[in-house]
Order: sequence, then C-alpha cells, then structure tokens
Amino acid sequence: MADGSATGSNTGRAERQTGLVERRQRFIERQKALRQETVDVRLEGQAPQGTGPANRHGMPRLPAGQHEVRNWPVLDLGDLPDIGTADWRLEIGGLVANPVTLTWDDFLALPQVEDFSDFHCVTTWSRFDNRWRGVRFRTLAELVVPNDDARFVLCTGYDRWPGTRIPYTTNVPLARALDDDVLLVHTWEDAPLPREHGGPCRMITPKLYAWKGTKWIRRIDFLATNAPGFWETRGYSNTAEPWFEDRFSG
Repeated sequence: MADGSATGSNTGRAERQTGLVERRQRFIERQKALRQETVDVRLEGQAPQGTGPANRHGMPRLPAGQHEVRNWPVLDLGDLPDIGTADWRLEIGGLVANPVTLTWDDFLALPQVEDFSDFHCVTTWSRFDNRWRGVRFRTLAELVVPNDDARFVLCTGYDRWPGTRIPYTTNVPLARALDDDVLLVHTWEDAPLPREHGGPCRMITPKLYAWKGTKWIRRIDFLATNAPGFWETRGYSNTAEPWFEDRFSG
C-alpha cells in the first residue's frame, strides 16, 4: 500500500509539473502577442514628446516637462522601512498557476541581469544611465505563470502611509510590466541598493514614471481588472507615460 501510494503521489506531481510547463510555454507565447504601444488607446498614433537624441528605444532622451539631474533625489511616503535580507520576502500571487513566496536566497538564485536605464520622476526630474542589477519582472511572471485573464499587476511595498495601515501600492498593465527593462533590482552603481531608495529591493519601470516602480517591494498580484494604487486613487495617472506628460488622471 505504501509503495502504491508513493507511486500515485509521484505520478500526480509529475502530471502537475508537466501541466505547469505547458501553461508556462503558452504564457511565453502570449507575451509575444501583447502590444505595449496600445495599452493606453488615448495615446495611440501620437508622437512622443521630448528633446535630445533618440534613446535606445527610439524616444527623445529627455521626456517633455523633465530636466536632467546628476544626483538621485529621495521621495517617499515619510515611512522608511528597515528590512534586512534575512527577513525580506516577496509574495507573488493572484491569477497565477504557481503562487510563490521567495526568500532573499531564492530571489538571488533566479537569473540575474545587468542593465543601464534612465529614471523619470513625475516631479519633473530625470536621471540618465543608471546601472542596475536584478531580476527581470518577466522572469518572475514566467515562474508563477499568470492565467490567461491576467491583464494587470498590483505591486505592494513594505512602506505605509504614516499613522495608518495603508500600504504603498501601484498598478501597472501587464503588457508594460513584461518589458525587458522592468526589473526588481538589488544593486545600483555596483553597490547594494540604498535603503532610502527602496533597498534591499525595488522595482524599476524605465519607460514609465518612476512611482510605478514600487520601493521596498514585498508583493505582486496578477489581476484581471485594473486596481488603482496609492497615488492613482489620489489623482495620478493609471498609465504614467513620460513622453506624453501622462502625469495625472483625466
């Protein structure tokens, strides 16, 4: 009986694993069909606005209404979480086939990438050529395998609105989150990501305003419908496209 049960259990696990691999492959194929440029139909067909030579994505390097800075200004809710790597966890769930909770070691065991990208803050400053190291959001998505009806992500940070239990959240269309340069980063300019900038780990969204890149990230949920986050419910844009000065809703 014990041998038979073990055999049945092993067979069941193998079948589940095979099914997960197949769903992962279907998701990877679905990624190719997502058209990032049509996420916000209000902007379809409009020319990007900005100045300077084209960046590597063909956009004017400095988006409209921005100015370049050499330092890295600090903006936050007024809460500065102190999360050590031993305590840090990243939960990924929602409409997925394989929800996971990653420890720091789990996170570092995933494929790591280095990238240079620009950082555009909605408060009108931009910092060019930041050097990052971390994990592509796409890698995390392929790990958990979003369902076919997943169209948005909601990211949550460890920080909270001071004096409340309201956490920082922000929403991103899945098609945008899957872009190659959207990363969860732990290293900036060859050093650990500073705590004041979201260390030990934050998300970066180089083609969107930077508030879409959650600092001190602790959770990612895949959703079927859009769920506006902290700043979005306070009048900021759901889509946050810098080259169209898409700063505020309406």
